[in-house]
Amino acid sequence: MFRSRSKEEKAPTDQVTADLSKQPRDPQAPKGRPTPKRSDAQTQRRRAATVPTDRKEAAKRQREARRSDLARQREALASGDERYLPARDKGPVRRFVRDFVDSRFAIAEFFLPMAVVILVLSMIRVPSLQNISLLLWLGVIVMIVIDSIGIWLRLRKQLNERFPNESKRGAVAYGLMRTLQMRRLRLPKPQVKRGERP
Repeated sequence: MFRSRSKEEKAPTDQVTADLSKQPRDPQAPKGRPTPKRSDAQTQRRRAATVPTDRKEAAKRQREARRSDLARQREALASGDERYLPARDKGPVRRFVRDFVDSRFAIAEFFLPMAVVILVLSMIRVPSLQNISLLLWLGVIVMIVIDSIGIWLRLRKQLNERFPNESKRGAVAYGLMRTLQMRRLRLPKPQVKRGERP
């Protein structure tokens, strides 16, 4: 009863533990890591199956991947899809800033057409027209500065009310830069109509 076991009696337990490690894992038991998404698992399998053997092939694949990422980014800029937007356009704060700017008329967005008109007037060799163009330049710049200060104050107030706990760094400057672009040339494309408050 209290005798030591022989080597023959100990061997079967070793075989049993070895067999247990080869058996399939219980589906209910935790595996110690999160399950990857199907798309992630598929891309990992594809990458493992198609590892390039030389530098030229690797560079070619990298260029193709970069090209496809840029194409996806362009589509996202046109459609407003948050998943593939560049880092500077992502997030609820930036989306609100875009909607805030796109829902209003800003004098700065008409700067380019007005600048062309003023340049044409200044090139005409009539002194009175050149004086008018100079005054127009001054008036346009003053109006843009006043309008931008108003947008800056309203936007900052709205951001502090709506997103008190989120980082708003660079958001107001992002909005002011967007006002300088003509509405139809803005990227990401405007998602709200004029007058429609975000």
